[in-house]
Amino acid sequence: MSGDHGSNRGSILVVDDTPANLRLLTGMLKEQGYQTRPALNGRLALQAARKDPPDLILLDINMPQMNGYEVCRELKADEQLAPIPVIFISALDETADKLEAFSVGGVDYITKPFQFTEVQARVDAHLRLRRFQLEVEENYRQLKELEELRDGLTHMIVHDLRSPLAGILMGLQLSQRADSDEERSEDVDRAIQAAKRMMDMVTALLDVNRMETGEMPLERAEHDIREIVQEALDSLSGLTKERDVETELPDHPVTAAVDREIVRRILANLVSNAIRFTPEQGSIRVRVAKDNGSVRVEIQDSGRGIPEEFREKIFEKFGQVEARQESQIHSTGLGLTFCKLAAEAHGGEIGVDSEVGNGSTFWFTLPA
Repeated sequence: MSGDHGSNRGSILVVDDTPANLRLLTGMLKEQGYQTRPALNGRLALQAARKDPPDLILLDINMPQMNGYEVCRELKADEQLAPIPVIFISALDETADKLEAFSVGGVDYITKPFQFTEVQARVDAHLRLRRFQLEVEENYRQLKELEELRDGLTHMIVHDLRSPLAGILMGLQLSQRADSDEERSEDVDRAIQAAKRMMDMVTALLDVNRMETGEMPLERAEHDIREIVQEALDSLSGLTKERDVETELPDHPVTAAVDREIVRRILANLVSNAIRFTPEQGSIRVRVAKDNGSVRVEIQDSGRGIPEEFREKIFEKFGQVEARQESQIHSTGLGLTFCKLAAEAHGGEIGVDSEVGNGSTFWFTLPA
């Protein structure tokens, strides 16, 4: 239904060339809570409908210059106005008249003189049908949109998995051709790192699904967040060698009741993401601090930054697909989606502060 009609039961355009009929019908409908607009002829009715499409039209047939059949034909020829239900209300009671009314697009026919209870019953019925039709169309649109996003997500994941798979194959092929044990060892290390990246992507995909369905319980215990930060950095030792990664950790323990492995993976995802989007001469800084009864962890990079319109989307499963479609890639796979779900499952929050050209600071909080 039109969104401009507030709490009214519906917006009805009443078309009749007899002022007395028009006043009577619009007055009765208003008393029942409908928003009504009168039109004394067909041309005025078409103008009113195009300016502000009503939810339903009550249309007389015998009018000068342009009769009701002609008005209905023009309405149905207009893509925007065609879905509006038209109920003919006329003194003509021959079967041929009624057949003509239905053939030009009318949904119902009321014979004058009318009983208002009948008019109201038919108006209510067709307004309900129209509401249902609009709901079905909106649900269909949303399903199509979700289907397209799902297909985009599948394509994105498969595309991302190709890169580490190619790295594994290349590393193993080079290892076969290596002349020395040292070269062979370096090639195998590269293949292992690529395999780990692929495993992380698959694990993130599975864990996002488990968290969304509530099938991934947290194993909470008191842990020093500083130790978890170090574990996360150690797990990324192959990547952290490529960038300057610094830590700012308090001298005293910073404890919180958390699932140690899940928080380690949040940190590893955020640091790994920072490394990928930080240039070779750039730096990354990891900070931990107490903040108003919470533990706050920040990962600051010196990458290209994130436009404001993508700062919320990149944490959403389908939002990353939209970012890819706009050629704005600020994360890989479902890592940030996992981080968001995991932080919120702990009762914390996650977000990013960023300025295009001046890097980003991803942060998350945990109840202390």
